Amino acid sequence: MKLAFVSNDSEKSQGIKDYFQTLCHMGRFEGDDTDPDVVISIGGDGTLLSAFHQYQDCINHVKFAAIHTGHLGFYTDWVAGEAEQLAQSLINDDLVNVSYPLLQLKVIQGERSSRRVRQILCLNEATIKQVTATFICEVFIGDELFETFRGDGLCVSTPTGSTGINKSIGGAVVHPSLNALQLTEFASLNNRVFRTLSSPLIVTQDETITFRPISNGHSTEKLVLTYDNLFESAEELKELSFKVADERIHFLGSKHKRFWNRVSYSFIGPVKGSGHEI
Repeated sequence: MKLAFVSNDSEKSQGIKDYFQTLCHMGRFEGDDTDPDVVISIGGDGTLLSAFHQYQDCINHVKFAAIHTGHLGFYTDWVAGEAEQLAQSLINDDLVNVSYPLLQLKVIQGERSSRRVRQILCLNEATIKQVTATFICEVFIGDELFETFRGDGLCVSTPTGSTGINKSIGGAVVHPSLNALQLTEFASLNNRVFRTLSSPLIVTQDETITFRPISNGHSTEKLVLTYDNLFESAEELKELSFKVADERIHFLGSKHKRFWNRVSYSFIGPVKGSGHEI
């Protein structure tokens, strides 16, 4: 089995990475940073996002095992003290494979004579924001104009990403068994003249969300595009489109941890029963 490692710089994470690399030197595994079978992420969710983007070109056949060494790890199935258990389970090939939906983002920039088109996979979400002025754009669902948005920006998230930025701006938490995307707003402008839905919107895997920014006299260089833990200045942005990707991300765990248990543990903490019987 070919393994690759992505870790943060903490002493604990580096120690676990050294442990697995020692196993590779002993012949238990093969180290392969180019075409691995399994990518082991050692750190937190930020480390996992970095690992995902580093290996998204081989997402169709690579699997991820995430070891949590920090304070909060929503995607991490393993804790630091379980490194040896993970290694043995990889050798025994007795791990549970769980997959989650991904977001496919299409970015169109430049005039027709110099048009640039890119496809980006996202695990959590993508956002577009205007830095110095009101962001104005047409929002399409499928081929139909849904609304003209005015506000700070917009966010499109996956079900697992719904617990991130989406949740912090009032979006719903969505179970990852649903192949859907969620559209949420950053500080929409609503008055007698300008109106938006001003509510989270969930679309199915058969629908595409499209943003077409409208110039308001300010340079489009002030637009900032983010996808997961990455960001860039969206110069000459003409269109963004979002849909549920054909690809899915695959995680390896000792057992499938229920999604709502993760949500409860991550945001509420240990919950004690009321003691009342029904």
